[in-house]
Amino acid sequence: MSNASVSPRAPSGSLYWAIQAKRNIGVRGLFLVVLAFLVAYGLLFHGLFTGSGFAKFTQSWFPLALVAMAQAILMLTGGISLAIGALVSLGAVLAATTMTGPLGVAGGAALVCLAGFGIGAATGIIVVRLRLPAIVVTLAGSFIIAGAALLVLPRPGGAMPPWLSDLLAGNTPAAFGLLVVIVLLWKLYLATPLGLSLYAAGENPVGAYRSGVPVDAARILAYAISGLLCTGAGLFVAAQTGSGDPIIGNSFTLNSIAAAVLGGIGFLGGQGTMRGALAGSLLLSLMISVMFFLGFTPVAQYVAQGLIIIGAVAIPQFRMRAR
Repeated sequence: MSNASVSPRAPSGSLYWAIQAKRNIGVRGLFLVVLAFLVAYGLLFHGLFTGSGFAKFTQSWFPLALVAMAQAILMLTGGISLAIGALVSLGAVLAATTMTGPLGVAGGAALVCLAGFGIGAATGIIVVRLRLPAIVVTLAGSFIIAGAALLVLPRPGGAMPPWLSDLLAGNTPAAFGLLVVIVLLWKLYLATPLGLSLYAAGENPVGAYRSGVPVDAARILAYAISGLLCTGAGLFVAAQTGSGDPIIGNSFTLNSIAAAVLGGIGFLGGQGTMRGALAGSLLLSLMISVMFFLGFTPVAQYVAQGLIIIGAVAIPQFRMRAR
């Protein structure tokens, strides 16, 4: 057979990169804004690019990055969670009350992970099997989980092993290393059948179901992974503070939604990427740090943060409509 008779084939990676380019629409401007804030923060805080400075910054960013990922994975499937903050608090108090006791670090970490995964899975089953609105189920769940956290630890207290706090929140970039590992695990998960079903479950669940995609299983597992990430963030926060606090996660719920939306994650599902959500969480952390060094009052910080979020979300939308 001559070479002329063989029809040319498209490069194997062309479809992948085309899909990735489509998913990045609307967040390219965000990457530029993040870069600008990173440069500004580096100029204001010269120790950022030292080992200890980089470690401290990534430690402050890490919990927000985890909850942004937790919210993003649900929004990709068309869901949302208002129980993010309560799960963070529950993870923190469980870690602070078990890791210095008979269970030890390994047993306490396993309990924290099991609690997050189990609660997330139960929430997903209620939402998916009973066909109830995710926002209602997670709102009710947030009160139940917050109450459980108060039962475990009615007031701030408990303790974390000093060596664990030094490891996670010391002068080493352990938080950044953990984040890299989590991102790699996320990429591996996307290569599995359930991972590939995430976008289909959010973008066109009926069509995906008719095509044989395990939509319900993908959505339930998304809630379970989200819960695991949240309680993991609580464990890290407890290591940072050296103790547990039953209300320490309250601010993470709205910040997780803001980070995901900043990153281009759509509320209707099937739109956005996890790298966008991570970039959104990084922007929120940078904004807080830059405004602190510039001497902004707390009220001015809230106003400036809101205006920047609106601008970062609205400008790409205006440009897409203009096209």
